[in-house]
Amino acid sequence: MTQKRKDAICTLLKGIETGDPASVTVVNEAKYIQHNPQTQEGSEGLASLFARLSKTNPRVNIVRVFSDGDYVFGHTEYDFSTRRIGFEVFRFEGDHAVEHWDNIQPRLGPNPSGHSMVDGPTEAADLDRTEDNQAIARAFIEQVLIDRQLGKLEQFIEDAPFIEHNPEMVDGLAALRSTLEGPAIVYQKLHRVLAEGNFVLCVSEGQRAGVHTSFYDLFRLSGGKIAEHWDTTEKVPPASEWKNDNGKF
Repeated sequence: MTQKRKDAICTLLKGIETGDPASVTVVNEAKYIQHNPQTQEGSEGLASLFARLSKTNPRVNIVRVFSDGDYVFGHTEYDFSTRRIGFEVFRFEGDHAVEHWDNIQPRLGPNPSGHSMVDGPTEAADLDRTEDNQAIARAFIEQVLIDRQLGKLEQFIEDAPFIEHNPEMVDGLAALRSTLEGPAIVYQKLHRVLAEGNFVLCVSEGQRAGVHTSFYDLFRLSGGKIAEHWDTTEKVPPASEWKNDNGKF
């Protein structure tokens, strides 16, 4: 079931390239809840979106795809008229996707440490540690990023091997601490934590430079600490601009 769902989501996302409406058959239109504020409900909304995007000769590269219970989550790069990086999250009931969230930003970088927003390991390991890694990532978000207990950074981050893929940052604990000590990034609420093995995706809400923002953080853990980090940040549009009423989160 898990691999079948992953394959179905890969087929769905690759449908962006062709605009083929058949690619959205994995979606249960009667139940589908769409959380992208710019997309209408149901598979018809997706089919319309894919048809529009296909006219830009898009390319879709699914870099990573994982699953956690009824959720499949992917890390993707898109080349539409502009290049973008995204995280896609789908909730399944049986063989069909019934709910979707995403977070997409322009592709930037490489960063000063030479890392792109998507390079690095792609396959989950340590599957027997999934729940432990999930709990560690949750605690990091809640204690360090939301409660701003920066004195606990060393408990969660492995300094020497810590690899940073944020296009504006560099490797290492010192750079992370400097960023978090500044006023620009404020985490306020953790909405979801999904994990497979040593990869954990955290979905949070907050402010970036005073702008209502959605934070998606993907962590790779090793030996009980965070060893690598990828992310996307996206402005949450005002409700007056939404094409559905489900909210970003």
